[in-house]
Amino acid sequence: MKPQKRYKVTFLPEGKQTEAAKGLSLLEAARRAGVKLATRCGGKAGCLMCKVRVDAQEAGAVKPPGDAERRKLGSQLDEGVRLACQAEVWGDVRVTVPEDPLKAAVRRRLEEARREREDELW
Repeated sequence: MKPQKRYKVTFLPEGKQTEAAKGLSLLEAARRAGVKLATRCGGKAGCLMCKVRVDAQEAGAVKPPGDAERRKLGSQLDEGVRLACQAEVWGDVRVTVPEDPLKAAVRRRLEEARREREDELW
């Protein structure tokens, strides 16, 4: 039996990578790459917590959205938003994982404090 082709999946902004066979969900690929994606529904498109973004030029590298994903995301699909539990790998793809809101707030505050310290030094 011929081995199944594997595709490179890269998760941004961290740049973590894994290889995945066609049909593996982006959620499972993320877990294999050590990327944390929140989910409560067990991959059933119920909680909408595992949203990721796939650029339009790479949209063909993931399975087109099914009915459940279209109902849940609506116009967000036009912006490249996908549910990692539903989107399946069909080719090499780069996936952008949104930053956790709490981590983003902490990061912004740390950057502001650093800039304030630099300003004081000048």
